Amino acid sequence: MFAVHLLAFHFTKLKEDQIKKVDRFLHQLRLPDDVLQDVAARFQAEMLKGLARDTNPTAAVKMLPSFVRSLPDGSEKGEFLAVDLGGSQLRAHQVRVSDDGKQSSQLESKFYPTPKEVTQGNGAELFDYIADCLSDFMETRNLKQKKLPLGFTFSFPCKQTKLDEGVLLEWTKHFRVRGVQGTDVVSSLHRALQKHQDIDVDVLALVNDTVGTMMTCGYDDPRCEVGLIIGTGTNACYMEEMRHISLVEGDEGRMCINTEWGAFGDDGALDDLRTEFDRELDLGSLNPGKQLFEKMISSLYLGELVRLILLKMTKEGLLFNGKVSTALLTKGKIEMKHVSAMENYKEGLSNTREILTELKLFPSEEDCVAVQHVCTIVSFRSANLCAAALAAILTRLRDNKKLLRMRTTVGIDGGLYKTHPRYAQRLHKVLRRLVPTCDVRFVLSRSGSGRGAATVTAVALRLAAQRRRLDAALAPLLLPPSTLQQVRDSMRAELEFGLKREAQGQATVKMLPTYVCGMPDGTEKGKFLALDLGGTNFRVLLVKIKSGRRRSVQMYNKIFAIPLEIMQGTGEELFDHIVQCIADFLDYMGIKGARLPLGFTFSFPCRQTSIDKGTLVGWTKGFKATDCEGEDVVDMLREAIRRRNEFDLDIVAVVNDTVGTMMTCGYEDPNCEIGLIAGTGTNVCYMEDMKNIETVEGNEGKMCINTEWGAFGDNGCIDHIRTKYDREVDEGSLNPGKQRYEKMTSGMYLGEIVREILIDLTKQGLLFRGHISESLRKRGIFETKFLSQIESDRLALLQVRRVLQHLGLDSTCEDSIIVKEVCAAVSTRAARLCGAGLAAVVEKRRQNRGVERLQITVGVDGTLYKLHPHFSRILQETVKELAPQCDVTFMLSEDGSGKGAALITAVAKRLHNVGQK
Repeated sequence: MFAVHLLAFHFTKLKEDQIKKVDRFLHQLRLPDDVLQDVAARFQAEMLKGLARDTNPTAAVKMLPSFVRSLPDGSEKGEFLAVDLGGSQLRAHQVRVSDDGKQSSQLESKFYPTPKEVTQGNGAELFDYIADCLSDFMETRNLKQKKLPLGFTFSFPCKQTKLDEGVLLEWTKHFRVRGVQGTDVVSSLHRALQKHQDIDVDVLALVNDTVGTMMTCGYDDPRCEVGLIIGTGTNACYMEEMRHISLVEGDEGRMCINTEWGAFGDDGALDDLRTEFDRELDLGSLNPGKQLFEKMISSLYLGELVRLILLKMTKEGLLFNGKVSTALLTKGKIEMKHVSAMENYKEGLSNTREILTELKLFPSEEDCVAVQHVCTIVSFRSANLCAAALAAILTRLRDNKKLLRMRTTVGIDGGLYKTHPRYAQRLHKVLRRLVPTCDVRFVLSRSGSGRGAATVTAVALRLAAQRRRLDAALAPLLLPPSTLQQVRDSMRAELEFGLKREAQGQATVKMLPTYVCGMPDGTEKGKFLALDLGGTNFRVLLVKIKSGRRRSVQMYNKIFAIPLEIMQGTGEELFDHIVQCIADFLDYMGIKGARLPLGFTFSFPCRQTSIDKGTLVGWTKGFKATDCEGEDVVDMLREAIRRRNEFDLDIVAVVNDTVGTMMTCGYEDPNCEIGLIAGTGTNVCYMEDMKNIETVEGNEGKMCINTEWGAFGDNGCIDHIRTKYDREVDEGSLNPGKQRYEKMTSGMYLGEIVREILIDLTKQGLLFRGHISESLRKRGIFETKFLSQIESDRLALLQVRRVLQHLGLDSTCEDSIIVKEVCAAVSTRAARLCGAGLAAVVEKRRQNRGVERLQITVGVDGTLYKLHPHFSRILQETVKELAPQCDVTFMLSEDGSGKGAALITAVAKRLHNVGQK
């Protein structure tokens, strides 16, 4: 028993001594975690260089866009062909993809040799050989009578400009085919296939084997967004945010980037980590100075690296009694299969003895232990370096998503990972230490290069079909210039019609005279009260206007809520509530005893017979107070003041908010003759020549006309551009059949149009996996402010997804892109329709003045115009396009409904005083 223990002790001591000897000799290959973190940081820097247009040409890590924009979603189906070129064999595959609820794919394959005369011949011969093999495969599978899409797995670095095009950058592995580098390999394959008249194949996708690996695993695991190959060669790909890929146009969504990380270090970035053995191996390779990272990692080189180390140790007398065999001097004599066998957990030492004996090295027990440890250090370094670069990719993914902790899946393939006894375990363990904030699952790819090419092709077909259906759904919202010209001309006709006396009962665009006959001239001064009623809040303002050189406008205001029961109660209750608010404000300001002139901004359609008389034509914006329509709102306000009997006010003017907007801007710019509101509602007013206003006596001077253009189209004149979504929104509104133009252009309705479109697209299976959530069914859930947020250029898709999640809509990246596109289509149409209407107004002013070219200012207010990221620009561009003889300046109004009401009151008092004199 004692002898057994003594023997065990002797062997353990011998093993420890040999391990220490090898560790001292190969200390440069041992990489602690701080060095690996540094390697990860270096690789991240290389990734950034490769992604940027300016630095990509000199980047070692090329970060090639693959034009694969989407992972499988399980709805892919069909029959596909795949051809896989990249290793010692050419493989042809038939793949059937099913979405029968089981989400399965079936693979039938045939393998063909790639003889040296093909892999090192000329390009035409290579592609003819591929086409011949494919033809043979289709014959074998009885597929020649079918037209099938094909995915081409081409496992060499290619620069792609689209999914079905790729220019070979350089050959790797053992391929050296002449005349192919710098050419499009898909075109070459097409030409070869055309020689076979009996087959009909359409090459839809060029796929790198790494991308194929990710897509194959992504079919089974939707979290898979990284592909990794560790075999004869090594590479990684991952899904990058489009906004970071300056090599490709567009910033929406994601795209798979083929890193081609084998070239990491070709620019010297790893020189301090490369050993004398790495340099010797590189010098003896087919491509010296290239693929340096790959030469430290992949199975093609690890066996040779072990041979070079053993050779030097033997020459220095550390192994085999210093005796070098001919086999040890021969390049390629130790392969990766030998390294794996020597590292086998149970049989490693016996395998080592057997392999070394075959190399005529006659090892001792100590030699076998040392050689086994050399293999361990070499393969461990490979796993460490691979983990460091993968950690950089995972960190980037996590940062892109702005997550503190991320769950993700890595699809993986390659003989080194699959067959080495300890490689996978080492890689996983090191990776967990380097990125503790990432929970990573590794999924082994099943025939990744073939099945993956078919999956990419299936996804491409699905996206193309979705694109066609999405385009069809949004096509009615895209208004060509000819349609916008028709809208402009129809608006012009309605403006003219509304001014005629005999049209007053029939006109939809009411063209209401405001009796505002002048603009501010700078002499206005005094204290004025202003009331602003036009939504769920009501404001009372005290406005102090100073004239002269130090002219200014000071405002003090208080906001009061109008409860729903008041908005939809009786008229008496509404105006009593308004007067109560005025009393509170007068007390608050300490001015209850003063009889101040008052301007009443009443943002609803009114027919005026003088500046202080306005009969309500009809409620809008959710108001439904009874006994008001057809009544003079100024009289109703005066009656409510009398009922309260606490104070008296001089009600000088009833004002529309649009007119107030024009007057506010007119105070700053005398050229302002038009007011535009583009917010919750929409409206336009402008200064019209009195001689054209048949509904008012007199031909001298000008008067502001409140068009109330929101009702444009209520007579059916724009029915040809209304979509089914517009009709659904109209039918669900408080006033069906009314305010049709407003319902296509104003903030109150745009979100609801978007919601209707999203429901339709979801029913078609284009969004939210075909599931209509309860929140999406709720009217009003999609407020217009969300359009502004979603369309913001500064908002990445990640934030778009968060907006949608806030609305209870669980979206994918692809869903977010579609939602953003829908929002853009709806808001763009609104801006262009609004611009077409405004073009009619400015063109009318030009013709009224009888000038060749008009310079005019439009005062604008409204949250849609002010806050939406693109609305104002598109509106302005449309006006320029449709009224080319008008130079229009747009001026943002400062509180048109408050300040504007006071200015109208001040102008009215000034004109009244002038009249009395």
